[in-house]
Order: sequence, then structure tokens, then C-alpha cells
Amino acid sequence: MSRPLSVLAQTTEVETFLGDDLLAWLALAIGAALALGTLMALIRPPARPETGDLERPPVWRSAVMIGIGTIAAFWGLATLLSP
Repeated sequence: MSRPLSVLAQTTEVETFLGDDLLAWLALAIGAALALGTLMALIRPPARPETGDLERPPVWRSAVMIGIGTIAAFWGLATLLSP
């Protein structure tokens, strides 16, 4: 005998990708990538920039991007580590 569809919907558990903390994982990953990528571009600019590219990235813009990325990464990490 088959069960009604409403009973099946109530008993089925759906497991979400990376648990219930997907937004925290994304904040950590994107923030860390923004901060580290900008820092690496600031420390080691391209050896031969292509036509139209800057030789070095602007320091103030890079500092702001590193700050925003660091805040986002720490926010995601704090959310994941909080009880």
C-alpha cells in the first residue's frame, strides 16, 4: 500500500550542500580570495604588463579591497566557529 504524498513530503529529509552554513562558507571563500589575490597582485605585479594594463595596481584601491576581503573572510570564519 502506498502512502499519501503529504506523508512522504513530511518524512523526507533534504541535505543541503555544505550544510546550513552555505552563506558563511561562501563569505569565507570569496573574502579570502579577494584579500589574498589582491595582496599577491600588489606584492608581485606582472613581469610584462600587456598593452593598456598598469605596471602596478593602485595602492589605495588595493588596500580597500584587501580590507573588505579580510572582513568578509573573518565574518564567515566567525559564523562557522560560533556555537
